[in-house]
Amino acid sequence: MSDKEREKHLQNMSGILAYLGEDPKREGLEKTPARYLDSMKYFTRGYQETPKQIIAEALFKVDYNDMVIVRDIEFYSLCEHHLVPFYGRCHIGYIPNGRVVGLSKIPRIVEVFSRRLQVQEQLTHEIGKAFEETLAPQGVGIVMEAYHLCMMMRGIEKQRAFTVTSSMLGCFRKQETRQEFMAHLRSPRP
Repeated sequence: MSDKEREKHLQNMSGILAYLGEDPKREGLEKTPARYLDSMKYFTRGYQETPKQIIAEALFKVDYNDMVIVRDIEFYSLCEHHLVPFYGRCHIGYIPNGRVVGLSKIPRIVEVFSRRLQVQEQLTHEIGKAFEETLAPQGVGIVMEAYHLCMMMRGIEKQRAFTVTSSMLGCFRKQETRQEFMAHLRSPRP
């Protein structure tokens, strides 16, 4: 972003503060437009990476064809409708097809998509499709559980409501595979 573009965005943010009834030149708010702009760039850094870049570096040939699951991956995202955070946990399972991916890359894929302006339904689907396209497993299952501040702080204002979404692809569409995956998610943590 050029200096001229950045200055324009900083002025726009100052205008929003004034619209809210604040004084953008007040000591506590002087640097807020710059901090906000930098924060938004950080919160949406997922646009700078692709799953292919992440996974391609960590594919390994392995003779293993049983379920691999990584549970309780924390994620934070911004609702594309209100630019308000939603956050929660993501659970991913897949059945390899001659290759596995390094375990640390699984949460990184979640991070790539959650660090974009999103809705949870699309986020769940994008993560599943990314694994399907880059890893080519027999199947992949994604379950996401999230609290949405757009439901907690505004609108309906329900503090305990959370949203669950899932995406089952390949052999995870079969009832027995789906049941096994869901049973692992309900099992107690070590």
